[in-house]
This record gives sequence, structure tokens and C-alpha cells, in this order.
Amino acid sequence: MAGVSVGLPDGSTRELAEGTTAADLARAIGSRLAKAAVVATIDGHEVDLDTRLPDGAQVAIVTDDSEAGREVLRHSTAHVMAQAVRRLWPGAKYAIGPVIENGFYYDFELPGGAHFSDDDLERIEAEMRVIIAEDQPFVRHEHDIEEGLEIFADQPFKEEIIEAVAAGADEVDAEGSVVSTYRNSDAFIDLCRGPHVPSTGRLGHFKLMRVAGAYWRGDEKREQLQRIYGTAWESEKALAAYLHQLEEAERRDHRKLGAELDLYSFPDEIGAGLAVFHPKGGTIRRLMEDYSRQRHVESGYEFVHSPHITKSALFEESGHLDWFADGMYPPMELDGGTQYYLKPMNCPFHILVYRSHQRSYRELPMRLFEFGSVYRYEKSGVLQGLTRVRGMTQDDAHIFCTRDQMDTELVRTLTFVLDLLRDYGLNDFYLELSTKPPGKAVGSDEEWEVATEALRTTALEMGLELVMDEGGGAFYGPKISVQARDAIGRTWQMSTVQLDFQLPQRFGLEYVGPDNQRHRPIMVHRALFGSVERFMAVLIEHYAGALPTWLCPEQVRVIPVTDEHLDYAHSVVDACATAGLRATVDTTDGKMGAHIRRARTAKIPYVLVVGEQDRTAGSVGVNRRGWSGKPELGMPLAALIGEVADEVERKGLPEDRAPGSGEDGRGDQGAAPPASATRAAEPASA
Repeated sequence: MAGVSVGLPDGSTRELAEGTTAADLARAIGSRLAKAAVVATIDGHEVDLDTRLPDGAQVAIVTDDSEAGREVLRHSTAHVMAQAVRRLWPGAKYAIGPVIENGFYYDFELPGGAHFSDDDLERIEAEMRVIIAEDQPFVRHEHDIEEGLEIFADQPFKEEIIEAVAAGADEVDAEGSVVSTYRNSDAFIDLCRGPHVPSTGRLGHFKLMRVAGAYWRGDEKREQLQRIYGTAWESEKALAAYLHQLEEAERRDHRKLGAELDLYSFPDEIGAGLAVFHPKGGTIRRLMEDYSRQRHVESGYEFVHSPHITKSALFEESGHLDWFADGMYPPMELDGGTQYYLKPMNCPFHILVYRSHQRSYRELPMRLFEFGSVYRYEKSGVLQGLTRVRGMTQDDAHIFCTRDQMDTELVRTLTFVLDLLRDYGLNDFYLELSTKPPGKAVGSDEEWEVATEALRTTALEMGLELVMDEGGGAFYGPKISVQARDAIGRTWQMSTVQLDFQLPQRFGLEYVGPDNQRHRPIMVHRALFGSVERFMAVLIEHYAGALPTWLCPEQVRVIPVTDEHLDYAHSVVDACATAGLRATVDTTDGKMGAHIRRARTAKIPYVLVVGEQDRTAGSVGVNRRGWSGKPELGMPLAALIGEVADEVERKGLPEDRAPGSGEDGRGDQGAAPPASATRAAEPASA
């Protein structure tokens, strides 16, 4: 009897009967794998489980708890949602239903111009559960273009997609003039590349989240459609954890906390995406920046400063007007027609500092650093608090070095970045390596290969997980992005390190080597915070507003029991100030309980209550943030100041000392979900 031999991910092979499917293979390996299987990969291509295995193929079973498996669950659930909508709104037109991060959506045009409401979501969910209980199979078919158009004759959005395939657009898997469909029942068929779970009965752990409007093809001149967002997971536990993460994320939202804590605002009079920082927010910025400056001085960086605008010629020379113009504000015409631009990045200015006079190899490596304000014209739809703004301050560094110094400088730079992020309380990292963007890059393939390999080697030396981002590099070079997970498991793109052979060529940069010949330097772009604004937002959400004591604008608040104790309260504040602590006296009227509640709402690390016994003994009553028990009475003032000063020095939190605050010392931080939710990354150094 003829058979097939397939390779497995562990390097082993399996001898199977001809006609064996991927599902048969999963069952042969084990019942647990068969139960968790959703699709398979054959030679790297995802296929349905009923696909027959060819001889000599490399095969892997994709399980529901993997990221690839969750995408299949979500895509399949989107089909079920579309069928449910069609049942509830006969005649509805359905457009596309792709997988997105942690979920899916589907776009519809309802008959008679009807609109979904949030109340409709429960009805749709209930109908979806009926479809799941029916255990309908996902059956794949392939059709020529004419057949496809006939099948979807009453679905104009599907017809448009099929016509695009016929015209050569790669929107649906197509070989020549073939399109694929998946049929669940006689009443529902969808145009789709697949693969899908074997049947609707394989699904069930989902929730529909919200309704929104969306233009077909994202074009505001096209049809206005109704979009339903949902999420789906492999188990009820995973779904519950994700929904808990969303609740935690809402509680930690820096936009809400920024208003509650009086940190910053976005006045309409200034314009969208342009923040002003209030005294408390300004203090946090100053503390963040001052510590960063200190560490940069200790690490051999030199400080520079550049203007906010420049003639267009600078960005023409750098290439940014060729590759980055869409993200820049329109030019201003001055001085008889000369065009000036608000700067969207600092690197060309630092290049001019380097080029201001002839350089010697003895000056290299040259490490230039600036907190530089930059401006990028982001579309209004993507603006989001401090995480996506139009005016930002980048902590930009540019390092000029020889080719021989390159590897050492890359390791030194990435080590510095990771150490400094840890000082701000972020500790859970992985690295992402972004490679040459096809058709959007300058320089030779050889230069890109050398630069990419240098960054890959550097990343591996850090001992962290490394993932690839194919085609995600800047136009002038590849980059390493530091991805940090916060207290509830979400991933944020933080610092970037980019290796650039191109801009030194474009600007004709040189140095005189020990051989008295001219040589071209290598340039390393490095943004540590990315932007001060966005980094502050990340810290606010990571700590749920309860920042480490060293970063709190108000570290100690003193509450006198009566007006008779005001003088002693002020002397406590003076003693704190002498020790370098930021302290205030609460002089407002009201009951003691209200004073303490206000201080807790403001997330003050230490709230001190002082009365007659404290004035006599030189002590204070201590309420530590995160403390769930009774306050500590009669603590000597000197001991309290020593405790807080030590906490500031080691960049700790009062929760670290508070009983009942949880094993991680952060009682209100929340638990991480089964999978992280990656937050949109603001462009770093460009």
C-alpha cells in the first residue's frame, strides 16, 4: 500500500497511509493535540485540517492557544457573526471581516439604511450561539471568476473584491482566475482565503464589543458601513482574563488619570494633539528628564540643541521630504519664497553639528543627545491622549563611530537603553528587529544585510526573545525596537536603535583616520523614551497613576488634626524639604476622613496625620499608599524621612512595604492576561 512520509517540528518523521489528513495526523500524535488543533501548516502554509498530506512535506499542527490558532478562531467567529446578522437582518450586505489584534470585526450595510445599536449585540450573540450549536461545517470550494460573481450576485462588496482579483489585486488567495469560498450552510457562504476551524461547534468563547461606523475601503467618499467589533479566545478562562484586562486598561487609562490627577490637558484653543502640562505633570516631566540627563552625562553623551524649524533644503538632502513628507506639517513660505518646515525629527540637525568642521578618528565615537521638540501631522482619527500626538519631545541621540567601533557601540547603546528603562520600573522586555522595507528604502542590499546582521547579533547578546518585523525598517536602515510589557501584560513599543549607513553618505560625512585618509562614519539613531509624552502615558498606565515615590510630584502630604497643629505640620514639611522631599500641608476645611480620601485619590505616597502627641514627641502618624490596615502611629519624624528618602534613592514604591499589597508589592496593579495587547507605537527616531 502506498504511503506518505512527513516531517514534524521536532525533527522526527511519520510514515502515514496515503490520503491521511492533517486532522488524522493530530489524532495519531495524541488526543490532546487533536482536541486543541484548529488548522495545520504544510511547508509553512496554513491549511484546513481536512487537507490531505503530500509526501515529503513538513507539517505542524496549529493549536487554539497559539497566536496563529487564535487568529483562526477569530476569523471563523467573524463568519459566524456575519451569518447571524444575515439571519436577523435579511437582505443585509456584508463586506469584509478580518482578524485584528485580540479580535475581529465585520462590516455591513443594513437594508433600508438601518443602523446597529449596542443593544443589538446581545441579539446577535444569541443567534451566533444557535449557529455554533448547529455545528455547521466550514467547507472550502474554489471557483472561477464567473462562478464567484454569480454566487455573490446580490453582494456588491464581494463582487468588487472578486473583480479586483480578476484585475490582478491580491485581496483573496487566487491562482490565476480562481477565488475560494467557505460554505457553512445552504443559507450562508463567504468569500475567504481561509483556513478555518472544521465546524462552528469548535467555537464559542467570544464576546461582541461595540458598534462603529466605517467607510468602505477606508474612503470617506464611499459607502458608510456598520462595523461590529468582537473578540474570541480558546477558552472561557482566556476570554475572562482578556475582558478583565480591558477593565484594568480602562481603569488605568492615562487620559482619565491625567485629568483626575491634574497633570495635563489638550485645550481646543491650541489644537488637536498638542498638550500643555500643568504643574504636577510638568514636575513629572522634569524628574523624568533630569534623571535621563544625569545618566546620559555619566555615559559619555554630549548635549546639543537645535531649532524647531528649518529650510526645506535640509530635509531634501536627508531624503525625508521624499519618504516622510506625509507625516510633516505643510511648509511656511518666508524670505521671498523660501520654504521652512517644522521639524519632524532631530537627526539632520545633529548631522550638521558633526559636519560643522573636520573630524578626526580621535573624536569618535561622538555621542550627541537632545531633548528635541518635533512636530508630526498625524491624522485626527489616530490621535490618542499622550500616546499619539502632533507635538512631542524626543530624547534623541545620534552616535557617530567608525566601522570598527560599530558593534561595541551597538551593544553599549542597547544595554544603556534597557538599564534606564528598568530604572523607571519596566522589566519585562523582548526585542523586535525591523528589516528593509521593500520599495521604500535607499542604499544597497549589501549595506542593508551588513546593518541588519549587526543589529541581530547585538540583539542576541542581550539574552532576550527576538522576533522579526520583516519590512518594518526606516528608509535609511534597519532598527531594533524594545517592546516592554506593562503590569497587565500589554506590550508597548519603547526605545529604538537604528543603524544607518545612508545619511552619512547623503550628507558627505567624513573623518580623518590614523592613515591620514578620509573615511565615512557609521551613524546610530537612538530614541530611548520614544517621546517624553508617550513614555509618561506608559508609566501612568503601568502604575495605574500610583507612580514610584521618586516620580511623584507630591511625595508627602501632611494633615494637621486641628488648626493648633498647623505650625508643627509646616515644620514637618520644612524637614522633608531639607531632605530633598516634596511635601505640602493640607490646609483645607473638612473632616479628617475627607482629607485622607482626597490624598488617596491623588495617589500621594505618604499621608501624615499630626496631632498633639506628635507635636510633643516629634512624630507623625503614617498612612502609606497601598496600606490596607490601620495607620502607623507615633513614628519618629526622622525615621519617616529616612524611609522615604531611601525609597526615592532606590526608586521604590510605598506598596513595597505595605502589608496585604500582594506578592509583587503592587496591590492595585491587576493580573496579566493570557496574551498581551500590543499598543500602537508612536514613530520613534526618524
